[in-house]
Amino acid sequence: MPLVGLTVVEPRLAWPLAAVRGVFAILFGVLALIWPGATVLALAIIYGIYAIIDGIGGLMQAFRPGDAAHRAAYGVLGVLGIAAGVLVLLWPGITVLVLAFLVGFWAIFTGIVEIVAAIRLRKQIEGEAFLIAAGALSLIAGIVIVINPIAGAYGIALLVGIYALLYGIMLLVLAFRLRKLTRA
Repeated sequence: MPLVGLTVVEPRLAWPLAAVRGVFAILFGVLALIWPGATVLALAIIYGIYAIIDGIGGLMQAFRPGDAAHRAAYGVLGVLGIAAGVLVLLWPGITVLVLAFLVGFWAIFTGIVEIVAAIRLRKQIEGEAFLIAAGALSLIAGIVIVINPIAGAYGIALLVGIYALLYGIMLLVLAFRLRKLTRA
């Protein structure tokens, strides 16, 4: 018995679905590129809703029979998830700034670690200059994001938009290729 969602669809019949998905991905990508601020706020709001739903699921798990320690952990995680979700929905702008700061500090840390690793391994590996360059790029990007977190948040939205646009184009190309199969 095939699992729902994991069945193989006849390629000649799948092209309309791929085309629709591609069009919606392109529309989303264009909107994300036109309005990156709204995109980032929408992502924060979606996360807030997810955190509340996940928190409710954790609380439900806490009241199921089982080990008391696991139930307590699920209860704590559930309450924290609901609290985080409510806070995100009340202050989505702060959520965006926190996300930007996390990305910025992660990039700084990663950059420093890559540069140190390249210097320590320079006698054991070739091409360490590429690792140093990657580390420097990460370090610079992290510093820019930490100095200007709004630009970092907009950058995240622009990357999501570019990804969605390219993904949509690929799906449309796939749809047209599948459509050719129906004519063959």
